Amino acid sequence: MESDFVGQLIRQLPRDRRLEVPPGDDAAVLRPTPNSRPVITVDLLTEGVDFLLQGHEGTAGFPPAATPAQVGKKAVAVSLSDLAAMAAVPEAVVVAVALPRHGGRVIADELTAGVMAMTDAYGVTLAGGDTNSWDGPLVISVTALGSVAAGHAWRRDRAQTGDLIVVTGPVGGSLLGRHLNVEPRCREAVAIARQFTVHAAIDISDGLALDLSRLTAASDVGGVIDLKAVPVHPDAERLAALQPATGKTPLEHALGDGEDFELLLAMPAAEAIRLVATPPSELVAGSSMRPAIIGEIVAEPGLEGKATDGSKHPLAAKGFDHAFE
Repeated sequence: MESDFVGQLIRQLPRDRRLEVPPGDDAAVLRPTPNSRPVITVDLLTEGVDFLLQGHEGTAGFPPAATPAQVGKKAVAVSLSDLAAMAAVPEAVVVAVALPRHGGRVIADELTAGVMAMTDAYGVTLAGGDTNSWDGPLVISVTALGSVAAGHAWRRDRAQTGDLIVVTGPVGGSLLGRHLNVEPRCREAVAIARQFTVHAAIDISDGLALDLSRLTAASDVGGVIDLKAVPVHPDAERLAALQPATGKTPLEHALGDGEDFELLLAMPAAEAIRLVATPPSELVAGSSMRPAIIGEIVAEPGLEGKATDGSKHPLAAKGFDHAFE
């Protein structure tokens, strides 16, 4: 029953000084971080679109199926990634779930374990949420709250002509399993914001080309991607080999697969060069970030790809876009 599950969950939650009124009431009350602005984002994940739950997957084995714990971790991680794209410090999450009526309690317990593993790892408090059940698939929504100093939030509409484009790690082929083990760049973003100038930022959720096109369109500029400089993840190589019938190259997977959750940064040239030359461990201990310069911001709107011989051609803003009428 819902009340039994919620009661058990509330007893599990540690006390957190950021909560003036803890979970269990009609709403939580957060103590604001001094001299900062609240940052709020929400992501909704649905079974069959964002993940395949174990036992409900097809026979092909691709993409790999997820445990409920992995779903819980991913749901929190993708919202934290949005906070990273704003250079915000994550503070709290609120989680709402629609559980399958049959087997929902087991799913709920495992889902909670995944959620709490991620909140513990990133120093975030689970402030509350809502639980429902129905005859449909698993749905989970995570609202994440963060804080950033007034006037210091990264935005996607501030890129400037002459900026260099930096990606914080290799991309492509995430659906081989990395989409279930998302590592939001929260700590890296806060460290970069403290030490470097960043004009604009976005996280790569739907595809490098598509998300970069969103940043450039918001900034009323264009972008040129140096195709040989794009760091192609080994998973993109593997996926291209596994699916030869698609005709997609590893580079095309890197440009359009999405679910990488690396950051795209538009930075003054000198700052971008300095960031790439700085060992990631000097910014965040143990960071897996591998920043690379992949292009530049230009005045002419649209995206172009620069080939090895220096020629340029229009580049389609491919990626994942939810379709509805």
